[in-house]
Amino acid sequence: MPYLVDFKDISTHGLETSPVADALAGLRANEARYLKNKFNHDFAVEQADDAREAIAWVHTILAQERDLHIASKPLQAAVFEAVGAKRAYVFYASGLSINVLYGLDPGEKRAVGFKLSDGMAVPSELEGKFKFARQKSKLAGTIRGSYFVIKNEY
Repeated sequence: MPYLVDFKDISTHGLETSPVADALAGLRANEARYLKNKFNHDFAVEQADDAREAIAWVHTILAQERDLHIASKPLQAAVFEAVGAKRAYVFYASGLSINVLYGLDPGEKRAVGFKLSDGMAVPSELEGKFKFARQKSKLAGTIRGSYFVIKNEY
């Protein structure tokens, strides 16, 4: 059953097994606020067992583009279309959030973004492969993020 993420009343619903559940909930709420303000999209996530197809799509892109395999357990995910792009989000127990922006028309932007919850270490599978920039968020504290451009078709 989808869970509508509320960015005004932050909840750890579905993220309780994460050691950084509060920070991950703030990161998820930060994404919900961005999507609402930018695209007027209400952000709803599903538990990982109900979102296997979305998670598999994200993991396929990671594996084929950069030979990346995330060790942490996915907790929640979402996939939807907005403004000519397919978008997917996966939230992991470690506090990692991965999002995919995949422009549907040829030549449109396509990228994978990584965001690290406040207080989590850089996962070993990403360490040394990406530089992480910092940004402050009222909802999520300090977010560290990085990305890469998708080159192939998915």
